[in-house]
Parts: sequence; C-alpha cells; structure tokens
Amino acid sequence: MKQLFSKRSLNDLAKLARSNVLLAFDFDGTLAPIVADRELAEMRTETSRLFNVVCQLYPCAVISGRSRADVGRRLGTAAVKYVIGNHGLEPGPDLHEFANEMAATRTSLALALMRDPGIEIEDKTYSLAVHYRKSHDKRRAQAAIRAAISAFPMQMRIVTGKFVVNIVPERAANKGDSLLELRERESASSAFYVGDDVTDEDVFTRVESGGLFAVRVGRSLTSAAEYYLRDQNEMDALLGKLAEWRPI
Repeated sequence: MKQLFSKRSLNDLAKLARSNVLLAFDFDGTLAPIVADRELAEMRTETSRLFNVVCQLYPCAVISGRSRADVGRRLGTAAVKYVIGNHGLEPGPDLHEFANEMAATRTSLALALMRDPGIEIEDKTYSLAVHYRKSHDKRRAQAAIRAAISAFPMQMRIVTGKFVVNIVPERAANKGDSLLELRERESASSAFYVGDDVTDEDVFTRVESGGLFAVRVGRSLTSAAEYYLRDQNEMDALLGKLAEWRPI
C-alpha cells in the first residue's frame, strides 16, 4: 500500500480531483471516529465543515453499513448527492423480501444468543449487525455468533468488522456494486472511495477493473486498497486537499 500523503500519491490525487470524478466515503471510522457507543457517532466539527465544502464542489456519496435513514441524519447539512445504506443494498430492488428474511433471521438469532448480555443485535430492517464489543469474553461471543449463524436455514453473506458480525442477504448488492452503479449513473470517468473496514474490501477489490482510486483508513497488509491514510484523524487533511484542488 502507498501512503496517500506521499508526494507521488498526492500528485495522483490532484489529477483525479480535477477530473470528472465521483467521491464516495464510508461513515464510521472514515468520516466519523469509531466510538464505543455507536449511537454517539458523529463527524468532528472541522470534518463536518470541510465535508460540506467538498460536497459543494464534487458529486459525493456516502455508502455505509448503517441504515440509510440512520447515516443520513448524521451528515448534517452536507449536500450529499447519494446516501446508500445497509452495505450497499439500500435503496435497491427486493427490499420487501430482504426485510422478511431479516425479520425471521433476527428471531432465531435472538433466541440463540439470549444468554450473553454483552451481545447486541442491531436490526437495520434489510440487514443485521451483531455487536459484541461489550462482551466480557469476545472470543467466546464471536464463536457463539458464528455457531448461531451456521444453523440458519437460508444462505446469508457474513461480513466481519470491528467487534461486529454483519448479516446480509446473499443476493443483495454490496458496497462495490453500489459504487460502480453510482459511477455509471453519474457518467463519471472515475470514482474515489475511502473506507476503513472489512466491508469496504467489496469496493477495494474492484480497483483492478479500472477507474477506481481506493483509500483505506489504516494500513493493512491484507487490504486490496492501493493507498492508505495513517488514521482517521487524517481525514480532515484529505478533505482540505480535495477542496483546494477542485477548480471553481
């Protein structure tokens, strides 16, 4: 991976900023710091200010694992052109079927995991997130979650994250599918995406298809992203550069 704030990488980014590009961002761990209580997640004041500016200069998307309504209310007054929730599937086709599948899955999952008070099931209507950050024995909690999932009668897509296991309908669009569809809808020559978690690899793995500039928050030897920021605190500097380079 290449550090985004190296001289060569910044030159590449500056060229991209002056092109017909769609910008897209994850929310938690990217636009906003990771916090212990997910309900308290929000952008820092300076990040929010800079993001507002960037959204006025570029077509922008936020593609989050949160529900669309949840992440939308955390974006303040930013003129975000596309808000995508539930790991890329919302809005989209088959939502009614996905909702029915998740309702049935949630019931069986709650029964299987009811003995561990540190495990919380977040129902996002079209997907589920099983959080175990508050569990005293995280290894045992993760094993219990996986055992419960393995008993499902229907196939699900499982994506792990930071003390969370995401459960998504198998045939649902992922973040990569969503970003490429938005790029086509926008008639953009390229797309720029920043994310920080395993779910963002669905975008990063599309780099080889061309027309995608992928940045991971935090260096990882296993990530498919070409560039990285050292940590979430560098987001303000990135947004500042994007605002600086865009022709008015």
